[in-house]
Amino acid sequence: MATGIRAGAGIASMILIAGSIVLLFFVVLSGVKNTTPLNKTWFLQADSGFGATGRSVSQWTYFYICGADNQNCGKPVPDLPVGYAWQADSTGVPSQLLGKHGKGTTSTYYFYMWRFGWVFYLMALFFDVLAFFTSLLAPVSRLAAGFSGFVLCIALFWMSLAASLMTVTFVKMRDQLNRAGITSHIGQYAFGFTWGAWAAMFLSVILLFLGCGLGGSRRESAAPTTNRTFFRRQRSRRSARGSFVDNDSSRRVVKEEYS
Repeated sequence: MATGIRAGAGIASMILIAGSIVLLFFVVLSGVKNTTPLNKTWFLQADSGFGATGRSVSQWTYFYICGADNQNCGKPVPDLPVGYAWQADSTGVPSQLLGKHGKGTTSTYYFYMWRFGWVFYLMALFFDVLAFFTSLLAPVSRLAAGFSGFVLCIALFWMSLAASLMTVTFVKMRDQLNRAGITSHIGQYAFGFTWGAWAAMFLSVILLFLGCGLGGSRRESAAPTTNRTFFRRQRSRRSARGSFVDNDSSRRVVKEEYS
């Protein structure tokens, strides 16, 4: 029974981990190709009323700042400063977003918030992929299930940081742009994929540790049976001794009556 549950939990965890990896790749590769869902995945969309040339709207993705439908993108930039959507001297940009970073386009707060969030996505993806390969033996091995659960906990830690920093960064940007009169929206696909990957990792951790905890060793499972057998033998010996004493007493009584 325990073996069957462990196998089912291991298979389910592998499916969930694979799903989380796919969702993370959708986020990381957003804007790379004009295919669904990559052309619909962006963190924030804002009207380009702040002087971004050649775009009616600006969409922040993982490597790019693009136009509508993730077209007309700029060059891919690792840990892209969010202020690259405008120029340093652009008018209409909220002062909270401007600063000395990113060629004078990005404030210190937003520069480092997204820089760390960007890196944490990669950390989460790396450990997520590692956990997937180690979980291939989880359906048949308690050790593999436990080790995979540990590795996935590391991935979940980085994913929690990445998702939280991403959410705070772009939700606050949206609010400040809207207050400045620049219509902006958060990206449903990017947010959904991010938190969907987090949820899949979380459920996988539970399933992996469940599989690790189910079904003890043969010695542990045999111990209760051995103990019960031992006590039964002791009871049998006691009852046998009692019967012997009773018989011996009866014989003495009979002898005394005839003597």
